[in-house]
Amino acid sequence: MSQSKREQVISHLRYLRQELREMHQGVLDDGLLPDAGEIRGVMAQTEALLELLEGKSSKKAKNE
Repeated sequence: MSQSKREQVISHLRYLRQELREMHQGVLDDGLLPDAGEIRGVMAQTEALLELLEGKSSKKAKNE
């Protein structure tokens, strides 16, 4: 994995971890589930991360 791609993955993971921690803390403190928009946002970030990771390997598999 190239260094810049590695840095992008690390950045995405840190962001996702922070968002999930905030959601979890809200559940613990208030007993309320996170807003649907927040969940969709984290899911979109997760999908973007997956595409970033699979992008190069899935292209190789299609070419072979």
